[in-house]
Amino acid sequence: MKHTERELSALKEEVSQMWRLVISQVEKVKQAYFSGDVEVAREIASREKRVDAFELKIDSDCENYIALFSPVAVDLRLVLSMIKISSTLERIGDFAEGIARHVVENECNKIDSALLEELQMEKIFDTLITMLSDSYVALESENTKLSGKILAKDNEIDELYNKSVDILTSHMRANTDFIACGLKTFLLIRKLERIGDHCSNIVEEIVFYVDAKVLKHGGRENAKR
Repeated sequence: MKHTERELSALKEEVSQMWRLVISQVEKVKQAYFSGDVEVAREIASREKRVDAFELKIDSDCENYIALFSPVAVDLRLVLSMIKISSTLERIGDFAEGIARHVVENECNKIDSALLEELQMEKIFDTLITMLSDSYVALESENTKLSGKILAKDNEIDELYNKSVDILTSHMRANTDFIACGLKTFLLIRKLERIGDHCSNIVEEIVFYVDAKVLKHGGRENAKR
């Protein structure tokens, strides 16, 4: 194996490790949210520093690789994609930490189970975990056939987010003592919706690296078909 190939392989492994950590963060924050487990939530907050450290290390390694080897074509696309993917994973980690703080503050944690079911909170969490896991597989296998499926799941998240506005509004009107918690719950769902957006951004970067195609704007609609 050439020296440059070893460097690229090491870089991809760093991103893979960061990715697995972020998936674990989202899985744990789902557990903490539904169980109200403050200790798990605190663990998520403490592990966020590891996510941040990964991003800084990957940024530095990518910059060094470009400076040393002046990559072109697929190698350059890979390095540029790794920079953007690590940055996006760090943002997802931030949102997971934000949801964990919601649990640690112990406010609005005992929401009526019927309301949680109507909001389809468990489905939102599970869909996001699937998006993150499928994107990870797409990068590891360098197979972009999953891209349309992942982007379609982001549409599902958007629909659930939009429905949550009316559901929470109706519930707050009927239960005025729930208004503060209702607003906080909406902000939490907004964080989850943003994780979905970031997963889609990651998919775009994988397709750019593997297929040399740009899915931003109009190109994304073609990938969903």
